[in-house]
Amino acid sequence: MLAAGIGRRLGIDGHPPKVMLEFGGRTLLQRHLDALQAAGIGRVSITVGYEREMIEAEVERLGWRDRVGFVHNPRFREGSLLSLWVQSECLQAGQPLLLMDGDVLYDPGMIRRLVEAPGENILLVDRDIEPGDEPVKICFRDGRIVDFRKRPEHAHDWHGESVGFFRFSGAMAGALAERCGAYVARGQTGLEYEEAIRDLILAQPERFGAHDVSDLPWVEIDFEADVARARAEVLPQLRR
Repeated sequence: MLAAGIGRRLGIDGHPPKVMLEFGGRTLLQRHLDALQAAGIGRVSITVGYEREMIEAEVERLGWRDRVGFVHNPRFREGSLLSLWVQSECLQAGQPLLLMDGDVLYDPGMIRRLVEAPGENILLVDRDIEPGDEPVKICFRDGRIVDFRKRPEHAHDWHGESVGFFRFSGAMAGALAERCGAYVARGQTGLEYEEAIRDLILAQPERFGAHDVSDLPWVEIDFEADVARARAEVLPQLRR
């Protein structure tokens, strides 16, 4: 789970890490851990950086300390690719794993769907995408993923928005660590981690699939407007 960033676009001085934002009396972090546990995931590694002590204390409070490991990214003001790269030991362990952005409020059923979806390397896609350059787009042509970017370069039939949750085989996770390392070695540390995933998709599109979660509520917390939408629109649907 990636939770190192400072969340500068929230525009709130001194704000907590985004995984510490509360919705309905529970932090995003607590909601993540509850959803992971319900889906049978018993071990979690979290990349921390900005205000990491708050995250570590929350894990302790929730009773997850023996099931959660932390990897510190001291360069958390740079691109998220670094936050994934510091998890190289986990990525290269040879085991299937989930990769998650920490700044998402969502229906916990998403995690179970991600775990149970057929295929080895899975992205979650929402067809209900807002226009503009902000959403990371999963692009399809003839049923296959052909691009994965905010500003796609390859022709495609349609695209949806990436939720920011992924499942990788052990082999693909190892390849992802190598791609991140190559960018870091070239000094391209301002990139977002999606670029490394995109490289793998373009090289072997037949090894990737997407699972449609358009029917489930979710929102990525990037801006203050997202916080308002999370509380007004998404949270009420999670209480049903």
